[in-house]
Amino acid sequence: MQTEDVLAGRLSRVTVDRIAVIKPTALGDVVQSMPVLGALRERFPDANISWVISSGLQEILAEHPLLHETIVYERHGGFRGWRRLLAELRSRRFDLVLDLQGLLRTGLMTWATGAPVRIGLESAREGSSLACHGLVPHTGRLVPAHQRYWQVAEFLGCGHVDRRQEISVSCADGDLARSVADRLGSRVVALHAGARWETKRWPVEKFAQVALHAITTHDASIVLVGGEEEVGRSVALQKEIEATGRGGRVENLVGRTGLKQLAAVLARSEVLVTGDSGPMHMAAAMGTPVVGLFTCTSAERSGPPPGQHVLIETALPCRGSYFKRCPMRGASHMACLRDLSVSRACEGLDRLLERDASRSAA
Repeated sequence: MQTEDVLAGRLSRVTVDRIAVIKPTALGDVVQSMPVLGALRERFPDANISWVISSGLQEILAEHPLLHETIVYERHGGFRGWRRLLAELRSRRFDLVLDLQGLLRTGLMTWATGAPVRIGLESAREGSSLACHGLVPHTGRLVPAHQRYWQVAEFLGCGHVDRRQEISVSCADGDLARSVADRLGSRVVALHAGARWETKRWPVEKFAQVALHAITTHDASIVLVGGEEEVGRSVALQKEIEATGRGGRVENLVGRTGLKQLAAVLARSEVLVTGDSGPMHMAAAMGTPVVGLFTCTSAERSGPPPGQHVLIETALPCRGSYFKRCPMRGASHMACLRDLSVSRACEGLDRLLERDASRSAA
């Protein structure tokens, strides 16, 4: 493994015409790593940039102005799909490859390219670093994700470029968001109650109480967002809100939007209340403030860049443990979900909505 100076020297001796970014999965991480494209374009203005992305997330990068193409990774494509992908990566003859995922499968992709410069991150696992000529310094697992990816820009000497990278949304993508805004009014609070990890799933009844607070205290309308796998929770959440009989406009878009449409809806929302999730990072990318609820993960390591957001963590000793399933038993089982209170989430929502109201008045 080469040192930073040796790796930089190696890069300087190569004419970079073709670049591959390998970051195929995890929506939130893909969104957080997108600003690297601006740094790559700054350093290599004439290069073609490709991105290896899973088929389920390909839409988020579609028509990106800094990308030449996306190369689709089929996560369940079997051996034949793998062989086809690796052969395709080899045939492209990339000059520079960035493995921003750092897992066995992306290490294999990186190795298959045969590129003269292959760079990874210090957070690499499962032996993936062996496929790289060197790792970008200050990119270990304890470094906040958004900062870890931006260290690539610093390594390239382009840390001065704009870090903001909104998701490009077409007029057609924005039609749904506009129609929702017409029905719900100007003050819309989005709620995302889903999560793949059970330790991230803040209870539906707590989300419902936050929604009722937004309705009764701020005269807000509610839009529920998320993917197809979260439809069941969203139906339960909508019923919980409507069962109180306190009125308020609630629209359930869970499972009904593509990724670009979701980005457009989040851009038109005043605040998103969510657990640690991909939509949290999408909202941040679109400039929408977030009330982020962190139970088993760390707000500092996994949250969006600090500033306009309110990120709330549990106070338990096991916070930030990154357990997908709770290892505790008895009264301590899933205690993080109980420890993170509705009142703290409502206080965060108040702070963001009142701040926005103050700015509008000014």
